[in-house]
Amino acid sequence: MAGTPRTPRDRWVEEGLHALAAGGPDAVRIEVLAKRLGVTKGGFYGYFADRDALLEAVLDTWERESTDEVIDRVEREGGDPKAKIQRAGALTFSDDRLLPLDLAIRDWARRDDAVAERLRRVDNRRMELLREMIGTFCSDPDEVEARSLIAFCVAIGQHFLAADHGPRTRAEVRAYAGDLILKRPRRTDVS
Repeated sequence: MAGTPRTPRDRWVEEGLHALAAGGPDAVRIEVLAKRLGVTKGGFYGYFADRDALLEAVLDTWERESTDEVIDRVEREGGDPKAKIQRAGALTFSDDRLLPLDLAIRDWARRDDAVAERLRRVDNRRMELLREMIGTFCSDPDEVEARSLIAFCVAIGQHFLAADHGPRTRAEVRAYAGDLILKRPRRTDVS
């Protein structure tokens, strides 16, 4: 007679990702995850030595998904550099999965040096992509760096900004900012 199959490791990691996005690292609790998975916590220890090992696996998954997988998809789907920048930003900061994780990890990094170092590594990869793409239509290295920084700050900062924009919608202002950063004609059909 075969025993009950163990809950796969990736399901524990996935549940950890959901908990992290919803409530930060303190929400990633073995007992809570086991309950959500409908299993006992005993199976957890077949994959992870402790909660810290799970958190490390969660961070590994976030890092891979938010850098390697985003960059691979951007390259695979092709397009000009400006389209690639927009796609990378949309995949990273508009997605129901990566955006909440990114924001939770940014908050966590304020209190944990190891997480801050990992976030720095991820942000550096993202900035490298921006520099490379912006460098295809902008030759001044100082301007490339400034445009890359502004693009990244807009992508992240818009989620924290509560300001109004007069008669303009946030989407209109964000689209115009994108046009300025990417040196393209101003779009007027933004909704």
